[in-house]
Amino acid sequence: MSADTITHRPRASRFSFRRFGAVLYKEFIQMRRDRVTFGMMIGLPLVQLFLFGFAINADPHHLPTLVELGDNGPLTRAMIAGMQQSDYFDFRGQVAGTQAGEEALRRGDANFVVVIPQNFERDVIRGRNPEILVAADASDPAAVGGASAALSGIVSAAVQQVMVGPLTVQGSMAPPFSVAVHREYNPEGKTSTNIVPGLLAIILSMTMIVITSIAIVKETERGTMEMLIATPVRPLEVMLGKILPYIFVGYVQTIVFLLAAQAVFHVPFDGSWWAFFLGFNLFIIVNLAFGFLISTAARNQMQAMQLSFFTILPSILLSGFMFPFSGMPGWAQVLGTAVPATHFMRIIRAVMLKGGNIADVAPACGALLIILLVISGIAMLRYRQTLD
Repeated sequence: MSADTITHRPRASRFSFRRFGAVLYKEFIQMRRDRVTFGMMIGLPLVQLFLFGFAINADPHHLPTLVELGDNGPLTRAMIAGMQQSDYFDFRGQVAGTQAGEEALRRGDANFVVVIPQNFERDVIRGRNPEILVAADASDPAAVGGASAALSGIVSAAVQQVMVGPLTVQGSMAPPFSVAVHREYNPEGKTSTNIVPGLLAIILSMTMIVITSIAIVKETERGTMEMLIATPVRPLEVMLGKILPYIFVGYVQTIVFLLAAQAVFHVPFDGSWWAFFLGFNLFIIVNLAFGFLISTAARNQMQAMQLSFFTILPSILLSGFMFPFSGMPGWAQVLGTAVPATHFMRIIRAVMLKGGNIADVAPACGALLIILLVISGIAMLRYRQTLD
């Protein structure tokens, strides 16, 4: 057949609603088949709505507080009762001595330690103007800012309630004692001192999960995963072989990050390098295992990318990176405890800002180890020896 006898189908010159409807219908069918994308379109806005609406609190209340009682008179009890009624402070008990209070702040067991000096009530009555010390964990300035600012009003209200009778005139004047707020671990209240260490957890979460999940799904799309499945390689061997090379990537990112944090933002590193090394390696392996788990659920690279970014949102909002962890409601703290970034955030801030050692980060490392075992177990169960 010659070229002259070839007939070409004429191209439609007018817009056809029928053809448009057919293409539109086909896209809806594709959308329904791609359940991951459809779930992201519905689930992501809902997750953002509930997290920002209920879990996020930029002015946290009910902050864990301990008290060192050197005196326990009516004025002391009235002031502590006033602090509790303000909803900023949640008294969890007493500490014996300054050292115990410092340890509680360093471990993160309390945001505040209120120190009532000995003979406090007697010195107030004699006009000696004693001083109450409030030690605050200022490694997260947002967590203690509002509560510290409210202390003066709380003290004034307590004085007016107790200073009655012969002491009414004295109570109506300036408070017969002072309150000194000692901001520890970040006395200048610099936001960068708090944000920059936590940023390492977010960066590692994003890169490790995304890189691992996409790399494995890419092999499935290219057909090279079939060669692995045809061999006697076990699921654990595949997992370790796939995720361990990317630990080197995490090392490079961390070294660059720490150098920039100290050179540009002057963030201290006061703790044990061994404690940091232990927590850092655990966190990297957890995220790589998480990426492997995502790859077992994703069918293509787009789905792997979507699922990876879906996990980033809880890491940012529920880990204490942007908003104080202690200011979230109880159910949000439970969810945040299941997020690996929450525990690494505690490790890196304890080591860099509070001079923490291995004993100080052991609880957070234990939590990361449990999360690693759970994620690895689920990933190996989902890993299939044969392709569908």
